[in-house]
Amino acid sequence: MIKDILNNQRLYFESNKTKDINFRLDKLKTLKKAIVENEEAILNALYKDLGKSHFEGYETEIGIVLEEINYAIKHLKSWSKNKKVSTPITQFPAKSYIVSEPYGVVLIMAPWNYPFQLTISPLIGAIAGGNCSILKPSEFSVHTSKVIVDIINKYFERGYINVIEGGIGVNQQILEERFDYIFFTGSVNVGKIVMNKASKYLTPVTLELGGKSPCIVEKSANVDLSAKRIVWGKFLNAGQTCVAPDYIIVHKDIKKDLIDNMKKYIIKFYGNNPIESVDYPKIINKTHFDRLNNLMKNTDVIIGGNIDKSKLKIAPTIIDNIDHTYPIMDEEIFGPLLPIITYKDYKDIIEIVKKHPNPLALYLFTKNKDIEKYITNNIAFGGGCINDTIIHLATSNLPFGGRGTSGMGSYHGKKSFDTFTHKKSILKKSNLIDIPVRYAPYKGKLKLLKKILK
Repeated sequence: MIKDILNNQRLYFESNKTKDINFRLDKLKTLKKAIVENEEAILNALYKDLGKSHFEGYETEIGIVLEEINYAIKHLKSWSKNKKVSTPITQFPAKSYIVSEPYGVVLIMAPWNYPFQLTISPLIGAIAGGNCSILKPSEFSVHTSKVIVDIINKYFERGYINVIEGGIGVNQQILEERFDYIFFTGSVNVGKIVMNKASKYLTPVTLELGGKSPCIVEKSANVDLSAKRIVWGKFLNAGQTCVAPDYIIVHKDIKKDLIDNMKKYIIKFYGNNPIESVDYPKIINKTHFDRLNNLMKNTDVIIGGNIDKSKLKIAPTIIDNIDHTYPIMDEEIFGPLLPIITYKDYKDIIEIVKKHPNPLALYLFTKNKDIEKYITNNIAFGGGCINDTIIHLATSNLPFGGRGTSGMGSYHGKKSFDTFTHKKSILKKSNLIDIPVRYAPYKGKLKLLKKILK
């Protein structure tokens, strides 16, 4: 079955339909229409899978995707034009240019935490780039996966875009096949498997992974506003966000003030009992619920810690007196647990973060420009914010991606188009003049060559 789907996609791509810019624009507009017409079904599915309110579902999944589509539609003709570049004098007379050509048949493997956005957002780049696509949504977000299948099957030809559902067994089968590009979003461990399988065919990959993203609150920060934005970014989607603040590094002198303000905003956002809040999502399944519950054991929970197993909900939880010997610091938390580490000197921050190198995101709250420069210049990370959290990934003008264990490659905006196209370099030489210096015999030509190549 998978081989048949792939063969149909290759035949469709070889028809050259997808290379036409007007075709791509039409399909982007079709995708936008499909999302708008199925908005309610998408939001309902997100609620069933993750307990997301319709506001959060639209804000973090539908809205961000529609913005990406609009941006691609607006700029696609410019992106897809051949790019003229200068030609060195040694190649005179000639012209040089770069052609962005589609890879062919691409595989997009999506996770469960933002099941709609992280399936459709890379698809935008694949369509804009002129590829045929196979989508593999997560088996854990079953309701959203079903909606994606319904949308794709209704609005697009099967040979052009196809969706394959299933669990680990299906993933393993898919990865045995040859694709022209693989785009994967998920865990580090599965990312390693994807890269290993891709190496069999030397298939290029983009890996959007994760890691322990630090949130640094420096002494000069606006503590009240910092607390507000940290609480929003951390407990969005119940902390099940790859770029959520994973742990806080706060100056010892403002720690109590920060904690008090975070408690204030947790209550303001979700009430005295967040588990009962309609605006507070749930954990995706029992396995992840149990994992998070175990991470809380033998820790100093100072805010939250309440659980409801029947609803798969864990209240926003802040944990104090943590160091790197605790199990909660061994892995990306990916849930509503927020450990706090204190520091005395801002130079100590570097050593703390180095214990978990190359995080996908870093957040720094400060008014001190020297410390801002010091932190951003001395810590390697995928991307981040100064005086906010999360929102750097919501702009189409900024590429989003990790480095090292947090991933490779990036997308969003033009970077999505670049990711899904190969840059083919072409030099067109004139037939009018043929300078003989490059041809043998070379006797007496070295001095001239050195002058030309200086």
